[in-house]
Amino acid sequence: MSLAATAVADTSPPVLPAVQAVLADAHPRQLVGAVVRVRRHGRLLHASASGYADREAGRPMQHDQLFRLASVSKPLLAAVLLRLVAEEVLDLDTPVQRWLPAFRPALADGSTPDISLRQLLSHSSGLGYRFLEADAQGPYARAGVSDGLDDAPLSLAENVARLAQAPLLFAPGSQWHYSLGVDVAGAVAETATGQPLQVLFARLLQQPLGLRDTAFSTDQPARLATPYVSDTPQPHRLAEGDVVAPFDGVVGIGYSLRRVLDARRFPSAGAGLVGTADEVLQVLEALRDAPASGLLPPALAAQLGTPQVGEQGPPEPAGWGFGLLGAVLRDPVAGNTPQSPGTWRWGGAYGHSWFVDPAQGLSVVALTNTLYEGMHGAFVDALRDAVYAELRGRS
Repeated sequence: MSLAATAVADTSPPVLPAVQAVLADAHPRQLVGAVVRVRRHGRLLHASASGYADREAGRPMQHDQLFRLASVSKPLLAAVLLRLVAEEVLDLDTPVQRWLPAFRPALADGSTPDISLRQLLSHSSGLGYRFLEADAQGPYARAGVSDGLDDAPLSLAENVARLAQAPLLFAPGSQWHYSLGVDVAGAVAETATGQPLQVLFARLLQQPLGLRDTAFSTDQPARLATPYVSDTPQPHRLAEGDVVAPFDGVVGIGYSLRRVLDARRFPSAGAGLVGTADEVLQVLEALRDAPASGLLPPALAAQLGTPQVGEQGPPEPAGWGFGLLGAVLRDPVAGNTPQSPGTWRWGGAYGHSWFVDPAQGLSVVALTNTLYEGMHGAFVDALRDAVYAELRGRS
């Protein structure tokens, strides 16, 4: 099987009735628009584009709609980094200070522990995110750290240097906390290879898979979905520079809509890509089917469904740990989910969710233009349950 095998387009996209019902219920109150893809054992079961790409302009959502991917960037860039591990350019457990000797964030006691690439990818490095600080004058804010979604005129190296000024939240490897670790890993890759991250992305993912639309910037603004924010009675349009908290108790994410139109902005491995649902699905399918797809060798592919931080992971829902690409399901009963143990999942702040259930040969991508409903709202679980209901009906 070639890497680009899943790129063949389906001329008459199929739909799953239960998924269509969930989408019909979600529009327009929960979601403005969505593009959903479902594949099982490589076969496309569902392909829909529903609602509006731009509600005020009356522009319907298109199958090839471009989205700001936010944290959906993470599994794609993790694939790039893992391919560098396979090439023996990087190593998961060697301290990244080998390549970034100045990257020495300190613990509260003043010590500067080593941090590994594995810890950066699994969010167990002791780093955090600026948007997760409870105080607008927290350490990351004082250091001027960018989360990769704003319009800060920084280079990647400058942002990593600012991040190193803030204290570590805990000893690396001892806990889990969502972080800018994947961004730091991108800087490690640049230094280790001497090549910009966009060049590495093109060589190690774009070209092998035949991706045409996924990149750190776009010159096709008319294809971008307009973002909206969950609200009552209907979502409201996101404006340039808006700060929106994903949940209570945190400062929130600062959004720049124009960032992806400016190729000079630093390539955020954790949040910076634009792309389509089909191409995100294509990458996830190649990872699910690795090493058969040729994307990763067996030893690395075997680690994708393994929690990397023991039983620690996102605080909710229960039953999940965290791997090298996203959350990994340890206990379906605790998680109250029909997904199989070893399922990977995550999302993106602009309103996206995805999961891969290797045991079922299943990959599901839902890119929406409504934050945060499309990332962790009721729609996400409703879509999941509809997919598994359809699978049960077919078995």
